[in-house]
Amino acid sequence: MCAVQAGFLGKRTLILEKNDKPGAKILISGGGRCNYTNLYASPQQFISQNQHFLKSAFAQWTVDDTISFFETYGIIGQEKTLGQLFPESNKARDVVDIFTNLCADMEQEIWCDADVKDVEQTVDGFKVTFERHGKLNEVQTPNVVIASGGLPIAKMGATDFGLRVARKFGLDIVHTAPALVPLTITGKDQPWYEQLSGNSIFCRVWNDRASFDENILFTHWGLSGPAILQISSYWRPGESITIDLLPDQSITELIETERKLNGKKTLLSLIAGLYTRKFAEAMSYRLPDKNLASLNKAEMEEIDEIFHNFKVKPAGDKGYDKAEVMRGGVNTDELSSRTLESKKVSGLFFGGECVDVTGWLGGYNFQWAWASGFVIAQNL
Repeated sequence: MCAVQAGFLGKRTLILEKNDKPGAKILISGGGRCNYTNLYASPQQFISQNQHFLKSAFAQWTVDDTISFFETYGIIGQEKTLGQLFPESNKARDVVDIFTNLCADMEQEIWCDADVKDVEQTVDGFKVTFERHGKLNEVQTPNVVIASGGLPIAKMGATDFGLRVARKFGLDIVHTAPALVPLTITGKDQPWYEQLSGNSIFCRVWNDRASFDENILFTHWGLSGPAILQISSYWRPGESITIDLLPDQSITELIETERKLNGKKTLLSLIAGLYTRKFAEAMSYRLPDKNLASLNKAEMEEIDEIFHNFKVKPAGDKGYDKAEVMRGGVNTDELSSRTLESKKVSGLFFGGECVDVTGWLGGYNFQWAWASGFVIAQNL
């Protein structure tokens, strides 16, 4: 996006791409369909030490700008759940093709298999040293844009390069960690999660920082699914999360209503009508083995607590290989919110995931990528 927008302004850019093809992370996003923005994107859906940092970039490049840009080049958005916008074709390749075609049209060069080794400041800008096809090369440039992403999914070429460059030039880094990542369960509770592997349930998941109403997915190693990925960005090791397994109904009211109709009905039978039989049977070992008429007040309170305040203390997360994004990164205090240029090093810009700006699941991080690319291009 930065190269394309710079091209619109008559500026020449060279993209040094470590992978053998551009857009690797775009191609796997949204299950290969690429949810390229979110209709509701605003600074409120992002985690950063400075919640106000995004306001300038999002004012300069809005969601409407993203929609209009892609429509201009043939991608019509199709809204899925919670404001997520996908190409009507459901092909992430179409998104990559727009950028590569525009770069080709405007003679913005993309050199793949280019592994940048060093960025040095010179009298009139920067010297960038990179290895390509087994040979070391150098290029002199007045400006350098670091848009190298974060640490997730190393097999796709992810590295800490952006953080290393920032540190080299004396910029502060906010502690990094995997985000939008599945959570693991170990110890005596693990077999219970294993037997539920594959079950997906609509829940409310929360802690004292955030709350999300979406599906959770039980796995043989713990919990995943949209709600878990979302809360993982707000979770810290050693903390618990709480799950409401029946967010839109009251289990107590359901029992009371059914008890009047058929008091001999078992609690297991009632639960099996709300979830899969497998999940109901797994829950039964935590619940009284009684018919509805036999449940006393203490048991009803216990059932209510289990269904509406189900406590989970994850052992950890699945790490960067399974994370969608990285939390933390280059401290926003080091950058101009208006231009995304380093305050300490003139001509050095940082954008996208390597900055301490982490969006929710569902196209938010793409909106930040497009916005930061646009903003930087205006100021090169």
